[in-house]
Amino acid sequence: MTLGQFLKDDLIKVNLECENREQLFEILAKEALKQGYVTDQFLTKVIERESVFPTGLCMNNYNVAIPHTDPEFVKEQFIAVATLKKPVSFQLMDDKTKESDVNVVLMLGLNEPHSQLTVLQQIMQIIQDGSKIEQMLLANNIEDIYTVFNQMEENN
Repeated sequence: MTLGQFLKDDLIKVNLECENREQLFEILAKEALKQGYVTDQFLTKVIERESVFPTGLCMNNYNVAIPHTDPEFVKEQFIAVATLKKPVSFQLMDDKTKESDVNVVLMLGLNEPHSQLTVLQQIMQIIQDGSKIEQMLLANNIEDIYTVFNQMEENN
C-alpha cells in the first residue's frame, strides 16, 4: 500500500486561502462530497471529532493537522492535502488547551481499519521530516505534492 494511491487531484489545494479551520474543513469536505468520496454527514462529523480529539501537531519548524472522522462516513478512501497561504489555528493533539498555527493539513478519509494504521505510520514519516513539509509548502501545483509523496515511497 502506498500513500500516493490515496491522493486525489480534486482534494489537493496548494496555497489555499481560508479564514479558519471550519472554513478549511468545509472546502475540503464539500469537494470530497461532490466527488462522491464521503457521505453528507462527513463535514459535521469531522468538526465534531476535531472539537473532542484535536489533530494539531507541532513538528520541527512546521505545524500540521490531520483531521478525520469515523470510517462509516467515507465511501472511497482519500487523503486531502492543503497547504495554506496563511496558517490557521488548530488545537493541539497532545494538549487541547493550547493552539498552534498550522501550515499543512492532511485530511484523511479512511474506511478500512486494517489500512488506517499503515497510512498513519506513513503520514507520520512524512510530517516528521521537516524537509518534506517544506517541500509541500513550496509546492506550486498538485504535481509538486505528488512528488513529495512519491519520494517518500521510493525511500521505503
